[in-house]
Amino acid sequence: MARPYWNGQIQISLVSFGVKLFVATEAKSEIHFHQISRKTGERVRHQKVLASAVENAPDEAADPVAKDQIVKGYEYRKGEYVTIEPAELEHLRVPSKHTMEITQFVDEDELDPEFYEKPYFVVPENDVQAEAFATVRKALIDTKKVALSKIAFGGREHVVAIKAAGNDTHPGMMAYTMRYAAELRDPEEYFRDVKKVKVDSDSLALAKELIKRKTAKFDPTKFVDGYEVALKELVDAKVKHAPIPTDEEVKPKRGQVINLMDALRKSVSGKSNADESPTHKRTTAKTPSPDKKADSKRGLTLVKSTPKSSHAAKTSHKRKSA
Repeated sequence: MARPYWNGQIQISLVSFGVKLFVATEAKSEIHFHQISRKTGERVRHQKVLASAVENAPDEAADPVAKDQIVKGYEYRKGEYVTIEPAELEHLRVPSKHTMEITQFVDEDELDPEFYEKPYFVVPENDVQAEAFATVRKALIDTKKVALSKIAFGGREHVVAIKAAGNDTHPGMMAYTMRYAAELRDPEEYFRDVKKVKVDSDSLALAKELIKRKTAKFDPTKFVDGYEVALKELVDAKVKHAPIPTDEEVKPKRGQVINLMDALRKSVSGKSNADESPTHKRTTAKTPSPDKKADSKRGLTLVKSTPKSSHAAKTSHKRKSA
């Protein structure tokens, strides 16, 4: 098991128990880049040097400053700094460095997703702490509450939300560092110009049906990083001196502008324009055509599906030609 990121106490009134926090996420990217000189092909490395040395002799190589000779500095006046030693930061008087004191409990649905920042696994510090840990965890499940506290690490104090992990699926708890309200931009600044329109009841019913048909149990393993996949293909092609795949081979789907009701009907029926039978076309031909100009202003288009066999044939032909 990895080393805990934080050790300390959770305190609720007179009840306290020891816990360990582990970072719940990790970088899974397989492609890592280095900076390379285009001229020589050698790797470029960065060195920390004195600013005055670079300013006074920009064409000469400056001597690097040793890591143990670098401290943090706060510029309190232009060009003047007060230095802070690492030991001074370690001994700052911040109670939440060691104890997460629960200040209140809230309903789970009160916390908007935009406030969540980073997840951590929470486990009892040892077997002696397991009973208090399990009792508080079960109480959170039964009351459907989330505990709010503060925790200090990484050079700042964070608001933290603590809740049970996966109800009865996992015996642990989760802690989520949260953003402060001041860190979130005012949504009114971005939403105030959104035009208010009356929602048609028939369109709404079709939209709900479309959502119902597309609803499925969430499986996080089904989602992969498409950018990472494309990047791996690019690197493999360069290593093997093969033709480099580009996005020109997969052009964005574009369709004719139609009205919202038609788009919803076609989406629910699972048909695109290319799938329409002649009979269906003759039937719909009697219907007055929608105002394409009006729908264009709304940015609504019906995307035509590209047959996989046709696309595969074109891709194959291009690769053979290359």
